[in-house]
Amino acid sequence: MIPSSISQPLTSQNQPSIFQRRLITPVVHLLRIGCSPRKLAWSLALGLVVGINPLLGSTTVASLALAFLLRLNLVASQIANHVVYPLQIALFLVFIRTGDLVFHTGRMPIQGHTLFHAARHHPIATTRLLWTWEWHALIVWALLSAMVAPLLAAILTPMLERLHHRLHHEPVAA
Repeated sequence: MIPSSISQPLTSQNQPSIFQRRLITPVVHLLRIGCSPRKLAWSLALGLVVGINPLLGSTTVASLALAFLLRLNLVASQIANHVVYPLQIALFLVFIRTGDLVFHTGRMPIQGHTLFHAARHHPIATTRLLWTWEWHALIVWALLSAMVAPLLAAILTPMLERLHHRLHHEPVAA
């Protein structure tokens, strides 16, 4: 006899959400295999803040390098980094404009759709053209990240500690 959970087709009601599949399940797995909740919290915080930096195309390498140098969990930093990719795109122009306001750089020579098209097809040439704006945006991002990363780690640590405790101290169902 086939169990009903196997014989029934998957519906949207019993499929895990993309948030569950891409973030929650991997983090739970990392806790199950022995990752420290505190180190995991810092790894996720690092991945989240690096993942929104305004230098498009740099997040994977930057997140890996920083996690390695700080002896954090490389997998967790990459999970968080990739989860916030849509935020990086959404915040790109925010960082550029904030950098412009702070440093009085002036209007960029290309805008909107043209900018994203150029960045996608000619990343090095676009970076050279926009380096002043990028540099100022990176300074704004770095200052924001220096405040946000410890705050995120402080929020995530107790949550992950409670989850770790539940995973390792609840009786296994037979």
